[in-house]
Amino acid sequence: MTNTAAHQVGAARTGWWHGRTVLLIAFAFSVMADPVSSVAYAIEAALRALDGRLSLLLPAMIVVLVIVGLVVASYHQLVARFPEGGGAAAATGSAFGEGVAFVPMGALVVDFVLTIAISVSAGASAIISYVPSLSPYRLWLALGLLSIVGGLMRFGHLGRAVFALLTVAFVVMAVIVLVTSAGDDAVAGIVVEPSLTSSAPLTVALAFPVAMALATGVEAPSSAIAQLAQLDDAGRRSFGRWALWLTLGIVGVLTIGLAAAAVRLGIGVPGEDTTLVAELARAAGSHAVFTLFQGATALLLLSAASSSFQAGPGLLKALSRDKGRGISKHGVLPSVFGTTNVHHVPIVGVLVFYGASALVVVAAGARDQRLVLFYAVAVFVSFLMGLLAMATFAWRERRVGWVVLNVVAAVAVAFTLVANALRPAAMGSLAATALVGGGLYLAWVKAGRPRGASHAVAAAEAEIVEEDVVGG
Repeated sequence: MTNTAAHQVGAARTGWWHGRTVLLIAFAFSVMADPVSSVAYAIEAALRALDGRLSLLLPAMIVVLVIVGLVVASYHQLVARFPEGGGAAAATGSAFGEGVAFVPMGALVVDFVLTIAISVSAGASAIISYVPSLSPYRLWLALGLLSIVGGLMRFGHLGRAVFALLTVAFVVMAVIVLVTSAGDDAVAGIVVEPSLTSSAPLTVALAFPVAMALATGVEAPSSAIAQLAQLDDAGRRSFGRWALWLTLGIVGVLTIGLAAAAVRLGIGVPGEDTTLVAELARAAGSHAVFTLFQGATALLLLSAASSSFQAGPGLLKALSRDKGRGISKHGVLPSVFGTTNVHHVPIVGVLVFYGASALVVVAAGARDQRLVLFYAVAVFVSFLMGLLAMATFAWRERRVGWVVLNVVAAVAVAFTLVANALRPAAMGSLAATALVGGGLYLAWVKAGRPRGASHAVAAAEAEIVEEDVVGG
């Protein structure tokens, strides 16, 4: 091989590698918008559940991250088995039959609604923390943000690059806040630390399930890899796995860092017109840093809402009659859910999720710390089904190590569900999951049990890219 030819081959390989790296970064940071944005309210939710006991905040968040790590480890296998995407729905359908796949699908629909509602409510809280005079207009502000995000969906979906940039911006600002506040002294007069119970381990065990809101969205790469049509199965497996672990790493570092800073600075339960992370940013001492952090927080939360506005209506479209493609063409829902506008956006589905999210926002008074009590419940139903499916596969293949891991993860997730079910708010989420999942199952039976239902989630993700390209 001549020097010129060798140089051309080397340049081609370098270009290929750089292209794959950029694609991986864009993909990973776009799909982690939901779990990263959860940092804005999950740590505060844990502290409130601990009744302000700062000394137990770090242990509670460590327990949360351990369980999230177990889920990620199990989904590492799921991605390998289903490189075409589909997540828990695909795994459940393959392991237990397509009819059972509507359980995780129903859970996802409820989770999408709650993600939109809590994201716009937390976005309103971020704005109010910066402009406290807007506090009396909290509900209208949240509904306004919801209308903006929902309205933008009419003109086509935002691309992965936008979500990735907003996620990176938040991560960078969070790191700056941690660095600039490192030498600060404790904030006086804000700590509230009454005793919840004499047993610290019991206190943490009762409180951490609320903070499991941090786990929502960590499974997104297992479904979103369906967007990577330009890659083969091996490429999607690699991207999905990297994205799963990168998400865990970034969310873990931010969570521990911000929680530790709150403990060190003595920043306890915040007042009505501010948030825990806003007080941390304020403690950085720079108004410019505080402004940029609050702006990055609000924009990231809105991007998380936008992501669910993509995925939810897309799933309904994939389930609609004669609108799906390939093996997902099964006709469970009426064809109206597959009708799109000139930008290839399923408008009826967007309106359904807009209306449902608006009702939830109004019912909660746009208080994200109220909504968090309903959150991280439905998605854990989806987690549980996916973990049980993976345990089943491992058992059939006599892979003892994976059986043990999946069972341990399933037990941890089941405990979280049971602990959350002790709260009346969580029962509402479980009831909604049963209602939606049961309704989809009955529609599937009525349609003659057509094949391909478990692939609807993957089909919805795959079409997002097509709509971005075709619809602008």
